Amino acid sequence: MYAVVDIKGFQYKLEKGDILRVPKFDLEVGKKVKFSEVLLIADGEKVSVGKPYIEGAVVEATITDHDKYDKIIVFKKKRRKDYSVKRGHRQEFSEISVDRIKISASRKSKKAAEETSEPAKEVPEIPDILEAAVTSETQEAPGAGVTPEPSGTPEAAALSEGSEKK
Repeated sequence: MYAVVDIKGFQYKLEKGDILRVPKFDLEVGKKVKFSEVLLIADGEKVSVGKPYIEGAVVEATITDHDKYDKIIVFKKKRRKDYSVKRGHRQEFSEISVDRIKISASRKSKKAAEETSEPAKEVPEIPDILEAAVTSETQEAPGAGVTPEPSGTPEAAALSEGSEKK
């Protein structure tokens, strides 16, 4: 069984017993953390996908350590300008151990009961006033599709003569 969880804007694929590094939490080592922003849970052939999150799904983990990543060096240089800057930083992280992945059965059963017992919602009827407004907008404007009479120009006369010969 595995889950895809959103933790501080990053998505992680977790299984029970996994140890991973996530952005730092301001909690003590040994504290329990619950992640309710579960995007997907897969248990063998059964896969549950949230919209965007799965209701009632929780991943429980324990904070095992706080530390810093290796130093990232940022070097900037502009050639021929006598400009170079070397800076760096170490990003902090928390190491967590996944204890369990669970979906609360009570929420599942409530949803299933609501779906089976609740009849399909009826579409409300449109009042006559609104219906008249909708139909008048969809009708064509008067004179639409009617070709105008040719005027007194020579081109128009040629067009009208051509149509009379047919």
